[in-house]
Amino acid sequence: MSSGEVLRGEGVVLRPFRTADAPDVAAGCNDPVTQRFLPLLPSPYTVEDALWWIREGAPNAFANGGTALAVADPDTDRVAGGIGFGRVRDGAGEAGYWISPWARRRGLATAAARTITEHAFALGVQRLELRTQPENAASQRVAIAAGYTREGLLRGAGRSRDDGRHDLIVWGRLVTDPLGPTRRLLPDLPGGKLTDGVVTLRPVRADDAPDTYDLRCQPDVVSSSVPPVAPERDAVARACARAEAGWLAGERAYLTIRDEATDAYTGEIGLYYWEPPSQQAMIGYSMVPAWRGRGYATRAVTLVAQWAFGHVGIARLVAGTAPENLGSQRVLERAGFVREGYQRSRLPGPDGTRIDDILYALLP
Repeated sequence: MSSGEVLRGEGVVLRPFRTADAPDVAAGCNDPVTQRFLPLLPSPYTVEDALWWIREGAPNAFANGGTALAVADPDTDRVAGGIGFGRVRDGAGEAGYWISPWARRRGLATAAARTITEHAFALGVQRLELRTQPENAASQRVAIAAGYTREGLLRGAGRSRDDGRHDLIVWGRLVTDPLGPTRRLLPDLPGGKLTDGVVTLRPVRADDAPDTYDLRCQPDVVSSSVPPVAPERDAVARACARAEAGWLAGERAYLTIRDEATDAYTGEIGLYYWEPPSQQAMIGYSMVPAWRGRGYATRAVTLVAQWAFGHVGIARLVAGTAPENLGSQRVLERAGFVREGYQRSRLPGPDGTRIDDILYALLP
């Protein structure tokens, strides 16, 4: 591809950057979200920085065998972001993109990723990678929609603005992969939440970390955790910030339990899809002490089970409780679970001990 060629995809135009694009490039690259997930950009990002990129940075990508193009609105030709690929070696390359705040949630990033990927394959590239931070769920959704497969977590693979390191998820697509989005094991909730009019379940977000930390520090919650160790605040914050990544990976659907009338945080519940080949998943939950005894846990378990059977395709849902946890056993039985067995020394206990676990299961 020459530096002057234009690529057209469904709902997007990829074209060379122009000098007149500098204000929009600077505005897009100065956005806090862009700065967070592209930490090596200059900060603040000035119009002079944009002009350097337009005049020197992007053209040099072509000179080195890569591609760097503006993502343009097909109706107005306004720059909506940037996309490209490089580091082509042995038939493999790496792609990257950014989208301006005003153009997000319109499908432009997905359309651009699909277009640049097919263009790379047409040039002879056999494998293209994307790398996303675990907290950047929007970019992960683009990768999935563009047909990329999550391949693993690279610890400390990215360099942060403060000279620290951060993790990166690596996504890959081969020229032989089928067209279309990558299949997800755990779909999104219908309408973004589950509710029965009394309780509402919604996916965990980063701002749920304080409530989650307080709940997990409750002594009885700690004692039933695996392992039974009080959490660290930073670890809980990281888990909440990465909860959507785990959902998109098909590993777990992690939700908060909330009072429908007040939106108060009342607990947490998770669906862990550890056995996709056998279509078996596990459920776990905890309630804030002040909200126990109101039937909220039973309602939450019922809602998750209905979603698991009706939307995920799970064929068997299991849960476990400690023998002395009569409250949790009553929750499961009210939700229709059947006791199937007693598992001796199933889980790690405090101070190197082992504790028993009662197995419950629910079928559609």
